[in-house]
Amino acid sequence: MNADNHKTSPAAEPRRVDPFLNAGGWFIRGVMIIPVVATFLTALALLVYGAIETWHFVDALFISDHHPSRDEALLLAIEIVDLFLLATVVQVVSLGIYQLYFNQDLRLPAWLKINNLDDLKSKLVGVTITVLAVYFLGQAVVWTASGSPDILYLGGAVALVIVALTYFLSKIDDH
Repeated sequence: MNADNHKTSPAAEPRRVDPFLNAGGWFIRGVMIIPVVATFLTALALLVYGAIETWHFVDALFISDHHPSRDEALLLAIEIVDLFLLATVVQVVSLGIYQLYFNQDLRLPAWLKINNLDDLKSKLVGVTITVLAVYFLGQAVVWTASGSPDILYLGGAVALVIVALTYFLSKIDDH
């Protein structure tokens, strides 16, 4: 056998990447660290704010002289849960962008794994639906039945948004 019989196929040759494209890819990745850090800091700030609000809530319930009514306490508790849910949404976005641009091999629970942009959109929409439901619940708790139909309009608007987001999720899952 001579050397002519051992030609390598085009698939076996290493692909050459245009240096300009390679530099552009690194630039884009470098720029994308900004939203990763910004959303991480936002999530952290929301967690700290939620912890402070939790302390104020506990103080109002058990320590201070002015105790909130049952409805006020329920609303405060729901608002605290809403803060932590929002922090979760922002953290999921931060982790998702990081995974998409930097490292797919993070050791995360399966529900936090992001393989593509559609995964990130699905996670974001799913948690957004939960945040909307919690927001409506908070408004429903303090709503007084004084003949005002405002809660019906709010409930209808939230329901329409949830239906639209659910439809959007079904289209993402069809890909």
